[in-house]
Amino acid sequence: MKYVALLRGVNVGGKNRVPNHDFKQVLKGLGLRDVTIYINSGNAVFTSDSAVSSSTVQSAMESHFGFAIPTLVVPGDKIQAIAAAIPPSWTNDPPKPDKSGQKSDVLYLFDDINTPDTLATIGHKPEIETMVYIDGAIIVNISRANQSRGTLLKIAGSALYKSMTIRNIKTAKKLAELVSE
Repeated sequence: MKYVALLRGVNVGGKNRVPNHDFKQVLKGLGLRDVTIYINSGNAVFTSDSAVSSSTVQSAMESHFGFAIPTLVVPGDKIQAIAAAIPPSWTNDPPKPDKSGQKSDVLYLFDDINTPDTLATIGHKPEIETMVYIDGAIIVNISRANQSRGTLLKIAGSALYKSMTIRNIKTAKKLAELVSE
């Protein structure tokens, strides 16, 4: 079975460095096969004949790197379901001076907040953003013009925010593609 490991808070602003080669070696050291690292933001796709827990991968990562690395391991079929739920009209456009375009992300939820009630807890603003819960994630879309007023900025640094790891929809779709291979 294919899985995706998502590391939270690594390789951001030069902090908590997790080189891809070392990340791959830690996963291989756990007996995981066909390990593919996707971009330098803590994403790995791998195969295992038995279930792989987030805590097993997290412990191995923390032991190797010497700092806390919140880790989420998601079965490949769930990664595909999350990516399939992204509306086709949603994009993740680069920021522009005129603030045109959209920002679309997937908030992968750790087990402690993986519930539809998390939408209410987040307190999103439906007048400027759309948030959709699917098992394992909340998919978010906001215009670049409204991004600075969005909910994600409001919850950054909160306990709730620490129980999720965020990827843009391009990364979410690529991870779904990689587990399909």
